[in-house]
Amino acid sequence: MAEPAREEATVVQHALSAAPADRPALSCGEDDFLALARQLAPEPAVDFAYVPGLCSSCSFTRGLKGAREQTRVLGGRLGVPASSTSLAFLTALTHLGIDRVALASVYHRDPTASFVDFLTEAGVTTVHSVSADAPSDRALTAWSGDRIAELTAAADHAEAEAVLVPETALHTTPLLDDLELSLGKPVLTATAVTLWDALRALATRPVRPGLGTLFGSRRARGS
Repeated sequence: MAEPAREEATVVQHALSAAPADRPALSCGEDDFLALARQLAPEPAVDFAYVPGLCSSCSFTRGLKGAREQTRVLGGRLGVPASSTSLAFLTALTHLGIDRVALASVYHRDPTASFVDFLTEAGVTTVHSVSADAPSDRALTAWSGDRIAELTAAADHAEAEAVLVPETALHTTPLLDDLELSLGKPVLTATAVTLWDALRALATRPVRPGLGTLFGSRRARGS
């Protein structure tokens, strides 16, 4: 397979969570985030910033308003546009014209409920969700493709237009086409939506073969 073309723009992910890899990084105090964001030095070579890079949950536990405030603070500090994985999910769902989803969560029940609430604030209905209650991010990096496929299958629902997998620690990218073929619908993972949204924000057409519906040529309904 040919290597993808190199992009001229630069994207930076600032991981503003200090939790170690042997336990889930699910505590995301807004005061801590703001303090860390203000310590960042502006980087003239950066065109786009993401927060946070290590833990999807840190960008939804404060709700939609909190997620937008995080990106406002980060973007203001660095002087460039900014987004987050959770907001990228919303952008991807809007692009595909999807508003009913199933949620394949690796989190405990409480963070899973927080993400459902986040989606609800944005007008997205979660018709079914499962919580794997994974012990740590480190454990998630060792999950096999079969285990990830089992989680998405357990989460799927006939009324869901897509299945969401909100965790960047999972190695999902090589699985996207097979997962979608198995379920018969888009599967949007944290890593995929983050990359897709960054490319889109940098005015780079985010179409790449082998990475599922989101990176295909499909447009939003009515567009």
